Amino acid sequence: MEDSAAVAGLLWDRWLPVGVRRLVAEGLPQGESDARALAVWLAGVHDIGKATPAFACQVDQLADTMRDQGLEMRSARAMGPDRRIAPHGLAGQVLLGEWLEERHGWAPARTGQFTVAVGGHHGVPPEHGQIKALYEHEELLRTPGASNRVWRQVQTELLDACAERFGVAALLGSWRAVRLPQPVQVLLTALVIVSDWVASNPDLFPYFPDGASHNDQERLAAAWQELDLPDPWRAEEAGPSAQELFASRFELPPGAEIRPVQEAAVTLARETETPGLLIVEAPMGEGKTEAALAVAEIFAARSGAGGVFFALPTMATGNAMFPRLLEWLHRLPGVAGSRRSVHLAHSKAALNEDFVDLMGRAGRVVSVGVDDAAPTSRQQRDGQHRAGAELVAHAWLRGRKKAMLASFVAGTIDQLLFAGLKSRHLALRHLAVAGKVVVIDEAHAYDTYMSVYLDRVLSWLGAYRVPVVVLSATLPAARRRELVAAYSGRADAVALEDTTPSDAYPLLTAVAPGGAPLVRRPQASARSTEVRVERLADDLDVLADRLESELADGGCVLVIRNTVRRVLETARALRDRFGAENVTVAHSCFVDLDRADKDSTLLRLFGPPEKTDDRPTGRHIVVASQVAEQSLDVDFDLLVSDLCPVDLLLQRTGRLHRHQRGQDQKERPAPLRTARCLVTGADWTADVPAPVQGSVAVYGRHTLLRSAAVLLPHLDGGARRPVRLPADISPLVQRAYGEGSVGPEHWQDVMKEAREQFERQLEDQAERAAVFRLGDVGKPGRPLFGWVAAGVGDTDDTPTGRVQVRDSRDSLEVVVVQRRGDGSLATLPWLMPDRGKRQRAGIELPQDATPTRFAARTAASCGLRLPLQFSGEIMDRAIEELEQLYLPKWQGKDCPWLSDQLILALDEDCQTRLAGFSLRYCPEDGLEVTRDADD
Repeated sequence: MEDSAAVAGLLWDRWLPVGVRRLVAEGLPQGESDARALAVWLAGVHDIGKATPAFACQVDQLADTMRDQGLEMRSARAMGPDRRIAPHGLAGQVLLGEWLEERHGWAPARTGQFTVAVGGHHGVPPEHGQIKALYEHEELLRTPGASNRVWRQVQTELLDACAERFGVAALLGSWRAVRLPQPVQVLLTALVIVSDWVASNPDLFPYFPDGASHNDQERLAAAWQELDLPDPWRAEEAGPSAQELFASRFELPPGAEIRPVQEAAVTLARETETPGLLIVEAPMGEGKTEAALAVAEIFAARSGAGGVFFALPTMATGNAMFPRLLEWLHRLPGVAGSRRSVHLAHSKAALNEDFVDLMGRAGRVVSVGVDDAAPTSRQQRDGQHRAGAELVAHAWLRGRKKAMLASFVAGTIDQLLFAGLKSRHLALRHLAVAGKVVVIDEAHAYDTYMSVYLDRVLSWLGAYRVPVVVLSATLPAARRRELVAAYSGRADAVALEDTTPSDAYPLLTAVAPGGAPLVRRPQASARSTEVRVERLADDLDVLADRLESELADGGCVLVIRNTVRRVLETARALRDRFGAENVTVAHSCFVDLDRADKDSTLLRLFGPPEKTDDRPTGRHIVVASQVAEQSLDVDFDLLVSDLCPVDLLLQRTGRLHRHQRGQDQKERPAPLRTARCLVTGADWTADVPAPVQGSVAVYGRHTLLRSAAVLLPHLDGGARRPVRLPADISPLVQRAYGEGSVGPEHWQDVMKEAREQFERQLEDQAERAAVFRLGDVGKPGRPLFGWVAAGVGDTDDTPTGRVQVRDSRDSLEVVVVQRRGDGSLATLPWLMPDRGKRQRAGIELPQDATPTRFAARTAASCGLRLPLQFSGEIMDRAIEELEQLYLPKWQGKDCPWLSDQLILALDEDCQTRLAGFSLRYCPEDGLEVTRDADD
């Protein structure tokens, strides 16, 4: 009890961000002094429920000693399953509530808002039914008969002593009238959990008699030094002009001026009365990421936030953002030259070499909490040096439940959406985001299912007063209004629609919690592009003929298909015509290392002119799936795209003439100096365009037809009606996603049917998402009882966890290795060396021994998500077949990289069969799956 309270005091003083402390303090009579005392006291009494028969009976020897002192109790066997009615967290909550009522005159309705932090310190606040059941079994709290008085006396004496020792005895009277907001209850619960985890760790607080030679202060000081948590960031108000701010934080070329959107974002962030939600809608390439980081610095200084979380749609975009975040941090006052915690938050972060470098600097490693690996020995830790003034991936902040507590985090949007999912230890996720500025990138990329969670998370972020920056190039007006209403907590925020033209663009929208929106309409930068859009028949011969004509003088073409199958079919046909060396494939079905190599190759060949000299001088075609839509700064002379939602098509055009190549693009081949997009993937000859079935499966007929309808004037207008970027971005998006009728009259019956089907799907998505969605913020003073009731239990960034917040069928992930002719296993034979020039290709993987750490990590870096053919019933069959290759030496804590992984072993020709399918893999094309003829 003493240790937990002392740790809570240190966490409050040295680790919690100012904004979190300020929020807890606001509702208490004496502000922060009361708030600190409350946190320390709750941490100190959190285990009072162990002073009950239901808990004490577990160890016979100790129970006998207690019986000798008059504390009678039945044995654990005699109590039987009834013991489960009184877990010590719930028992402690009840005892503390009774004590507040009996000793301090509190009304029963006022105790729960405080005691729930004790009841929920193992991750799940009690439900009303559990509380009622315990009251009906008082014998679990105090043995009936003469011993009842002794039990009550001991419990009361302990609680009296804690109140005196932790300085709240004189404060409890003034707290009787307090109504703690639910966000404050969550934060206090989370702080108790963290304090408990730290204080319960024997590496930090050795058990008796090991620690008996030190007094309490010495033990605490040694433990805190050993834990060595980096301090939170304390941002200072950025004083320079927006131009000077950007020049000092980002590597601007000499003489470069910031863009109007960037300057307007900084100005609005400084002018708003209270930091809140800022939505930035601006074209691709306008520097929204830099604007978000600049605003985050300003918001952090004004709100007391202690860090930043940058949320992105995918692991690939998270990986791409991580080095940019690190570069910004190295220039950021209060971080540069200081020791701060950084984390890459997704399930494969440990395979990212930038993140691995940070983990190598982390210094001491201690295991704290229920979700970490076994600790290293004290001798090993004592031999390590403390990390200096630098960015580190702190060891204690790597556990799956604690990673988001690091000060600066880049990761997938799932990590944020988990804050809206009823799950165990949810309070820790809330504490993690409550102390940060949150940036949400590519906001248009999240479907209805994910948006149900995102809107609920935004409502809680508003209640925590967390500043949020939302970025999008193509955000429908209705979705903008939903985001504003969710964060502000005001349904009348939709009045924004009445004051802002729906197609205003670029657009900045700011709103404070409980406030009214502010809108700014900065100018777009002087850069503009006209893109001619043309129909192209969905025929591979037609495509090859057209490209042969377009590439007569050379040039680089990007062909984006909506499914991997269409990518591979197209690549085969184009290689027959142009040669394999002139066609590159990129899609999601590559092992992780190959996918990363693909991305770096694309950047090297097609990146910004100032960063690469390797651009092909002849003709070259990249055939890609949606992986080319975002995150990669690549530039092509011509774009061919399957019909897709119009906002995504505009994203794809962002890869077309992205950079200036000579005056008036004169460094491009003459026929390709005008930006053009050929739209295929549909039967354009039908009365109503008929998108190919694969596209319908991915996006739905309604969205595709609306896209075709709003593009129709440009498709028909040719050179006379190009799509003007950025001027046409918002009008196209708002029309496609608006309620108004679009398209010719003879399309309307088909479009009506498609819309009805779409609305049924939306309703189904929303209903399914709501099943495990967290409730809205309750009234101040209402306890968090049942806060995560009927939830999903433990969840994290695993396939099982992600499927809860994304509307996707569960799919299998495997580690791909090669089985040689002699039966031995090895890593894939074409892998490139790592940064340290260590060879990763063809490393032998022993089957009767644990692979070396490097070999195991290399194998794990060849993870591959199997396509949806292996979901549903086929998944069970596939798992059964994969489990036939079970290697005991690869399991458990000795081989954490490969433990619990399914191993897919390819033969020497890189082929295998699985669940009635033939699988073929090559580093050029990735995975190709075909159904066996006899299956």
